[in-house]
Amino acid sequence: MSNTFVASSTGGRSIAGMASQDGRSKTYYVGVNDRNKNLFEGLWPLPEGVSYNSYLIVDEKTCLIDTVEVDFFPQFLENIRAVIGDRPLDYIVINHMEPDHSGSLALLKKYYPEAVVVGNKKTFGMMTGFYGVGGKDDTLEVANGHTLCLGQRTLAFTMTPMVHWPETMMTLDTYSHTLFSGDAFGCFGALNGSILDSKINCDGFWMEMVRYYSNIVGKYGTPVQNALKKLAGTRIDFICPTHGPVWHEHVQKVIGMYDSMSRYETEPGLVICYGTMYGNTERAAEAIARAASKAGVKNIVMYNVSKTHHSYIIRDVFRYRGLIVGAPTYNAGLYHEMEVLLSELAGRDIKHHLLGWFGSHCWASKAVEAIAQWNERKLHFTPVGSPVDIKQALTPETEEACYALGRAMAEALGCKDA
Repeated sequence: MSNTFVASSTGGRSIAGMASQDGRSKTYYVGVNDRNKNLFEGLWPLPEGVSYNSYLIVDEKTCLIDTVEVDFFPQFLENIRAVIGDRPLDYIVINHMEPDHSGSLALLKKYYPEAVVVGNKKTFGMMTGFYGVGGKDDTLEVANGHTLCLGQRTLAFTMTPMVHWPETMMTLDTYSHTLFSGDAFGCFGALNGSILDSKINCDGFWMEMVRYYSNIVGKYGTPVQNALKKLAGTRIDFICPTHGPVWHEHVQKVIGMYDSMSRYETEPGLVICYGTMYGNTERAAEAIARAASKAGVKNIVMYNVSKTHHSYIIRDVFRYRGLIVGAPTYNAGLYHEMEVLLSELAGRDIKHHLLGWFGSHCWASKAVEAIAQWNERKLHFTPVGSPVDIKQALTPETEEACYALGRAMAEALGCKDA
């Protein structure tokens, strides 16, 4: 059975849908773009905005897959009505209860009080807690392997707990081989015109997918692997996530990316992160980078942890196997922004990484020891080289130690010139 994306203009807004071969049923995109929010979850930068994706299946029964953030409800309701007019909304499937996807549910129920909300056991406890809606007469509880017939199309439900909340699930339209995947396979970035990957330039979305995964889902590699195993062998022609493009041309690529990231697989390369107050720690970082480069490391990225948002640093730590961190002693402890970054990395249970470290101090050395403690107790990365502790400023001896640390990392990364 072949699917095609067709475009129709409604109210000046293009809405794309997947049509069945004989035209009896269609799936429409009724989501919205958010180009105003600065920080996703109040934490992660959105320089290119973000989309909140919702999908509407029109068959003998009508079925909405996920909603959007409540701030966009008027536009969302207009999108729905542009598709179904005065028809009732029969079902609302909630794959994920996070409010950027369920936030419009309570208002939607005021307009469509007879709509049955479809979710799993954990969905409904959250739904009552967030919105005070849902009862025996207007909810349908599903479990792994359950199905729901809409007419020509049948939905099959797969439970995917902790990708990345405990209630998350995915919904497969078995007729059109379309997977409504919730937050999985999503990415940052608003949609500029079309929603389908084959109709847009996807170059800007790939690194935003890595950043989205590493920032939001990164801790949950094992649950992601469990979800991928459940989907193995399933024909998937379209992936409809709750953020970012609808994937058709690149279905296998995005599944492969999630498989790789959830296994904590990395590319050869090195991230050097440093904090600095007066430039001495920065000069040490530059020396380490020069040595690593000379020894054959080609992929080197450097970040001042006080200047670059940690979202981008976390993204690149997920990409590259090598990590070297350095910071000054501050208030008899570790420089604050480095402490925060190490905490963020530890909270993601990242595996298969190499770690070197260095620090600086004026009269009391604490930074180097503090980084060592972070690794021993929380990070559990493989130590590389000898830590470098710099008193006040670089000397010929400590500069050579920095060079040695860079060469040691290059060797650990398998560089032939090391």
